[in-house]
Amino acid sequence: MSKPELSNAASVEPAVALMTLLRRQIAQAGGWLPFDRFMAQALYAPGLGYYANGLPKLGRMPESGSDFVTAPELSPWFGRTLAQQVAQALTVTGTDEVWEFGAGTGALALQLLDALGERVRHYTIVDLSGSLRARQRETLAAHAHKVHWVDALPDALRGVVVGNEVLDAMPVQLLVRTGGVWHERGVVWREGDAPGLAFEDRVTERRPPVDIKGTHDYLTEIHPQAEAFLATLAERLRAGGAGAVFLIDYGFPEAEYYHPQRHMGTLMCHQGHRADGDPLSDVGAKDITAHVNFTSVALAAQDAGLHVLGYTSQGRFLLNCGLPALLEEASFAERHMAQKLITEHEMGELFKVIALGTQVWEPLGFDAGDRTHTL
Repeated sequence: MSKPELSNAASVEPAVALMTLLRRQIAQAGGWLPFDRFMAQALYAPGLGYYANGLPKLGRMPESGSDFVTAPELSPWFGRTLAQQVAQALTVTGTDEVWEFGAGTGALALQLLDALGERVRHYTIVDLSGSLRARQRETLAAHAHKVHWVDALPDALRGVVVGNEVLDAMPVQLLVRTGGVWHERGVVWREGDAPGLAFEDRVTERRPPVDIKGTHDYLTEIHPQAEAFLATLAERLRAGGAGAVFLIDYGFPEAEYYHPQRHMGTLMCHQGHRADGDPLSDVGAKDITAHVNFTSVALAAQDAGLHVLGYTSQGRFLLNCGLPALLEEASFAERHMAQKLITEHEMGELFKVIALGTQVWEPLGFDAGDRTHTL
């Protein structure tokens, strides 16, 4: 893939500063930085990482300077349909607050707030990106009296939590089986004719959560930061006494995630609406993601005291929430774009939805096609 040139000096300086920061951290770590620590800096280093700098990120087309599109940007009917589920959850939990993690452009928040109206009194966004926060303020100006931003969770929270494509951007650790021996993959700085970042593997006691059949070389990820996030979220919801969580992302249950044939892992980068597998190039200028292990999400939530209320594909979830009936008032063009949310070869099958809660009840999004038994 050709790499887009940084447009101006203002773009170059953060890239140089980020590389300087990484070199310093590698040196301080003894010359080898675990991949999850590298990924955290590449994405979230204040003012420098991909999600913390001012470069465009989300949009439908590469001509906008964006790198990828998410469901709320693809079709407003995503949020309008999700609102049916959120409304039910607000009623069941007896709350009037919504919390959104990683709100992107604010498109999903706008769709939910428009659809839910007075059902929501407070809408709180938890987002580490300063540049995206400014864009969110513009998008949500009509709901400014309801919307708040926080950098950290309170000790207790109540309400309905939503997160679309949040877990996939949480730093992961890389494990590599080479010659039958497990290693952890880290990042080093190589000098020489072409100095730069490089991978280096070190023998480790860490293992995937399941045995990988076979003796072939195998690359995969484990997700301790996502699991820690779920544990913290569960603790705060239980302290608040009433809440439900709906997380939407691309991924698999554990048996599929660690299938012997998935020997190259799921780590992927996104830039200019193209995907590549090289997180060490154009650092800070492209997204780095990994698919979600939904089994580990469910287990982390259960271990922290939440109930798993449902798990299914995005397509089935949206159909259960009434997308076809809602589209009766949509134009042909709107219906065409909304189809991408549910068709298997687009977002419908790869993306999954998992629901968690402080109490047991039956969310409408899982009325048919619930796959909790596969976790």
